Amino acid sequence: MAELQVEIVAADHFVWSGAAKLVKGRTSNGEIGILPGHVPMLAVLAAGDLEIVPVSGSRFSVQVDGGFFSVDADRVVIVADNAVMADSVPAGTR
Repeated sequence: MAELQVEIVAADHFVWSGAAKLVKGRTSNGEIGILPGHVPMLAVLAAGDLEIVPVSGSRFSVQVDGGFFSVDADRVVIVADNAVMADSVPAGTR
């Protein structure tokens, strides 16, 4: 099964990276969901929650204060102005 390689960083710190089935977030044009095979895109990330469904582990969210959202070849890179994650970290690297 195809999967996304996701990396989330804030302006001043690394937040999370790992394999995911779905990444959902809010852009300046509205909400977007990214699944494997999504067309390449670059978007302005709006403040709100990112939702990540990792390949293994439970769904979790990351609160972001805006930034950029990039998708290319099943790789998702999110560069947030600021990002705060819940205390329990699922499969992935923090």
